Amino acid sequence: MKKVKIKKLSENAVIPTKATAGSAGSDLYACIDEAVTIRPGEPVKIPTGIAIEIGESELAAFIFARSGLGVKHGICLSNGVGVIDSDYRGEICVGLCNVSNREYTVMPGERIAQMVIMPVICAEFEETDILSGTDRGDGGLGSSGKM
Repeated sequence: MKKVKIKKLSENAVIPTKATAGSAGSDLYACIDEAVTIRPGEPVKIPTGIAIEIGESELAAFIFARSGLGVKHGICLSNGVGVIDSDYRGEICVGLCNVSNREYTVMPGERIAQMVIMPVICAEFEETDILSGTDRGDGGLGSSGKM
């Protein structure tokens, strides 16, 4: 198991937790003093009150929406997936967006997202004039069929 150092930046910050032993992600909690209401179509930035040290450049933390918030309330991440680089030491904040037609109120200490530590491949890019051929070729969006 990989150890990730966590620094609480606020007294009321909550260390990420896993809901079950089989959970891939650790829940992140809203570190706010009072409730924040997100109106339909509105993006907000919610602090977690924590900073992390992953320690290895081959790892990164990825922030994903909580499925219950997304499916039941239309609360998703404003940037799709958040990426926390291995050398970032600032506060983790979560951009949330309300894609429903109803207001949603985030309460202090509420679970707002989940964080997964995953490996990343550090690629070196090499310019070329020729790419190898494939069956798909340059077929774009939808070119591989619907089913």
